[in-house]
Amino acid sequence: MTSLEPELIVPAAPGGERSGLLRGTLTMTGSAASAQVGAAVGTFAYAAVGVPGVVAVRQLVAAAVLLPIARPPFRRFTWAQWWPTLLLALVFATMNLSLYSAFSRIDLGLAATLEFLGPLAVALVGSRTVTDLVCAVVAGVGVYVLVLPGPATDWLGVGLALLAAACWAAYIVLNRLVGRRLPGLQATAAATTLSALGYLPVVVLLVLHGRLVGLPLLYCVAVGLLCSAIPYAADLVSLRRISTRFFGVFMSVNPALAAVVGLVVLGQVLEVHAWTGIGLVVLANVVAVVVAGTRTRRPRPA
Repeated sequence: MTSLEPELIVPAAPGGERSGLLRGTLTMTGSAASAQVGAAVGTFAYAAVGVPGVVAVRQLVAAAVLLPIARPPFRRFTWAQWWPTLLLALVFATMNLSLYSAFSRIDLGLAATLEFLGPLAVALVGSRTVTDLVCAVVAGVGVYVLVLPGPATDWLGVGLALLAAACWAAYIVLNRLVGRRLPGLQATAAATTLSALGYLPVVVLLVLHGRLVGLPLLYCVAVGLLCSAIPYAADLVSLRRISTRFFGVFMSVNPALAAVVGLVVLGQVLEVHAWTGIGLVVLANVVAVVVAGTRTRRPRPA
């Protein structure tokens, strides 16, 4: 997960001006590309600092970016604000560790697509419409075609990516809950900071053993900037120019973009069935977002 919940950032702009839509689209493209390139760069540091080391530095950078912006008043938190924030911090820590562990075992495009099932599940859960049921079936078929189970399937990698998907779904639900108790980005900033503090011992151990130096350190900091600082800033800018519905639809390109970045940066060549599976999952998400947006705009009966 690399993007913030749009509803918790800024009110969506109507998106009527073509120039604003174009700038917003270009900004989102840069944000998505930055996040996927950052994920790919992180793999270069695995051998030196391990997956926990990469995630630890990433979380520290994210906290350093969000804290000055949101300035959450920790001392004034009530228990009703603390407990969902603590759960959100646990979700952040687990989601990033499981996702980056998946990146170390399976292709970037495969892992990113499986992770994307999290927000898709949230969009579809509880729905009884035929369209949403079709979306769920298409996504399920897409996952099967993407993974294409066989003797060579890395089930641990697939499981880790699905765990990241579950965490992303939990993040969306918790963020909506805590967003009613803490304004703006305070909950995200607080949870990110707590998550970073949890990984602080990992950073200390790596520093003491002289492993977080040179290129590995640069790679880890680059991951933090590319996956946290740049996407967060880009999302804040783009959501002032486009609607949240368009934002949700555009986010669907992330799995395909991850596959392209995996090919260009890491030399990961996906077979035709994998591209087909990615396309089906992306299609299911686009339709689910569009249909959900249409339902949201319908006037409620008196």
